[in-house]
Amino acid sequence: MKIIEKALAFVGLLSLCALFIYALQDAPTDENFEKKLINDYNVYAIQVPDDLEFSGEPLPLKNPDILERMDRELLVNTYWQSNGLLMFKRANKYFPVIEPILKKNGIPDDFKYLAVIESGLTNVVSPAGARGVWQIMPATAKENGLEVNDNVDERYNLEKSTEVACKYLLDAKKNLGSWTLAAAAYNAGNAGVARRLKEQNVTDYYDLLLGEETGRYLFRIVALKEILSHPAKYGFNFREKDLYQEVPTYKVKVDSAVTDFTKFAEGFGINYKILKLHNPWLREPHLNNKSRKMYEIDIPKEGYYN
Repeated sequence: MKIIEKALAFVGLLSLCALFIYALQDAPTDENFEKKLINDYNVYAIQVPDDLEFSGEPLPLKNPDILERMDRELLVNTYWQSNGLLMFKRANKYFPVIEPILKKNGIPDDFKYLAVIESGLTNVVSPAGARGVWQIMPATAKENGLEVNDNVDERYNLEKSTEVACKYLLDAKKNLGSWTLAAAAYNAGNAGVARRLKEQNVTDYYDLLLGEETGRYLFRIVALKEILSHPAKYGFNFREKDLYQEVPTYKVKVDSAVTDFTKFAEGFGINYKILKLHNPWLREPHLNNKSRKMYEIDIPKEGYYN
């Protein structure tokens, strides 16, 4: 019996020694911690492509200041992975609406990425009061024929707001002379950019000393263009089925008041929430329409919502 007890004690001692040795070997020393970090996650410097351009206008990347500013935006947007994936998903849903409107108005396709940096392709509200995917201010909207009030705000209508953005950009290009400066003017205003050009006696966006937001603006657009155009190159992996899809709709014309959009929606086999998802420009649960204006309300086709 004593022999068995001694044997068990010896085995127990060996087990404790083995655990102690294993613990020492697995302890997070500086050396093995660094190895684990390297093996588990890698962060790489990004090579800025030599041929970056915006709307056919090349970036002067041989200028060290321009190169550093471009590098910053590529790094920030590449390693903000969750936001990047959301941009890929939303772009698949909304670019097919934006692209043909830009083309029809003679606006370079690159300006769809301006909408990405303005709003993340969502109907956000800025502290200054700009709204919608294109972040249009109330005065600009009204000057360009959009209805803006508590009942209806057409800045939330993607098709109509894209048309207004096109008008603004065409005017800015005409006044300032380049698409790059037109993009800057979308952020800082035509008058603001023109004044800075005159004050600093330069003619090019890349020669201007600007505030933080406008100074980064064009580089952010180009960074999103580069990343969204080459997902695998920047480490984004997804399948077509991972992307958001546009739900097809048809338009219902309304030229009178609607007293209850809940009942209106039910008449088309949907609920109020679904109606608002497709018509965010309807700001209240009713439509006043005292002027008997003709509105077009998007109704999703059958089979897409349970």
